Amino acid sequence: MAIEYLKKGIDEKQRSEDNEKVKKVVEDTLHRIEAKGDEYIRELSNKFDNYSPPSFKLSEDQITQLMSEVLDEDIEDIKFAQKQVRSFAEAQLKTLNELEVETHPGVILGHKNIPVQAVGCYVPAGKFPMVASAHMSVVTASVAGVPRIVATTPPFQGKPNPAVVTAMKLGGAHEIYVLGGMQGVGAMAIGTETIKPVDMLVGPGNAFVAEAKRQLYGKVGIDLFAGPTETMVIADETVDGEICATDLLGQAEHGYNSPAVMITNSRKLANETINEIKRILEILPTKDTASVSWRDYGEIILCDTYEEMLGKANEIASEHVQVMTDRDDWFLNNMTAYGALFLGARTNVANGDKVIGTNHTLPTKKAGRYTGGLWVGKFIKTHTYQKIMTDEAATKIGEYGSRLSYLEGFIGHAEQCNVRVRRFGGVNVEYGKPAAKLKN
Repeated sequence: MAIEYLKKGIDEKQRSEDNEKVKKVVEDTLHRIEAKGDEYIRELSNKFDNYSPPSFKLSEDQITQLMSEVLDEDIEDIKFAQKQVRSFAEAQLKTLNELEVETHPGVILGHKNIPVQAVGCYVPAGKFPMVASAHMSVVTASVAGVPRIVATTPPFQGKPNPAVVTAMKLGGAHEIYVLGGMQGVGAMAIGTETIKPVDMLVGPGNAFVAEAKRQLYGKVGIDLFAGPTETMVIADETVDGEICATDLLGQAEHGYNSPAVMITNSRKLANETINEIKRILEILPTKDTASVSWRDYGEIILCDTYEEMLGKANEIASEHVQVMTDRDDWFLNNMTAYGALFLGARTNVANGDKVIGTNHTLPTKKAGRYTGGLWVGKFIKTHTYQKIMTDEAATKIGEYGSRLSYLEGFIGHAEQCNVRVRRFGGVNVEYGKPAAKLKN
């Protein structure tokens, strides 16, 4: 049996046209931020958020006041989630070892791990106050040892969201701004009269935030080229339609263009899931968003074998992949392209998003083919160093370097090597010529 689509989303051409519209808006906006600074930032904040405080940066007194508005039990939940994220990030950090090795007598090579010096963390809050995004970016940067962590978030219903600000502060943010969308990431990357620029941008956001990060890449580093939230369910008849439908719609509520894909080898389960989706969309409070996302981007793919399911899953390379089969570990061992795996019916993507401890800032738009998600290592730069300890080593490496540089036509490079051969080896090398072959 060929792979069969029981439901298919809109085509790539339509998706590409939508992306082009966003691209042009963002390009113009970033140019204006660079030219007009704080003035244009305030104009955008007024336009999109109807928010224009005396200062977009929150003072310590303002942060304290906002934190006092958060219920004690909510603060405890935030602390629990941050402990999970911090514990896993600390364990990951321990795997990043520095190195020094003697590759040849007298030749020392090594690398050092240095944190990025200033990171801007964007935390969405315009539609949903995404408290968990503060854990993923701010806490992880803090574990990495980043000395300046800047966090920004849009106003929520006209004012700073207390829970988001609390998560930023508890996570270790040094500066907190209330700025949303393109103006938030643009201000952090480009800098203004009142906001010192950062070296790297991280965190999820809407299509305009994602495109702004893409265009700013190079001026600053970024975590990922992120698109809308994606989810995939790989399931067989070990589970039922209700749990599959719930997992698909649980991520489709993120936005109007969040792909939700089911891959199964059971027509019965596929039909059950379709019926459950219809039922749940009648009662889901976020159905206005989830129903559009499912209508336009939802897919159900029926395969004949587990091998076909695996092949299709690797081809799609979804951000979140929920595996609920009789061979979950087989998928773990054979999946090669995804953001994060959630194995077994007890596990779910929402736990990964909010509390379990792995990072939820993950690759989308097939980027799982070449990168993983945000983790403590993204905030660490690995820099090499070299030193030659003896005259003998300087002479030998210099002779090789001289000839190899000359081979490529780089005479100035060759002479850098030659001068060491003369100085430390006492060997007469004619200026601009390659060093002689080494004697046995």
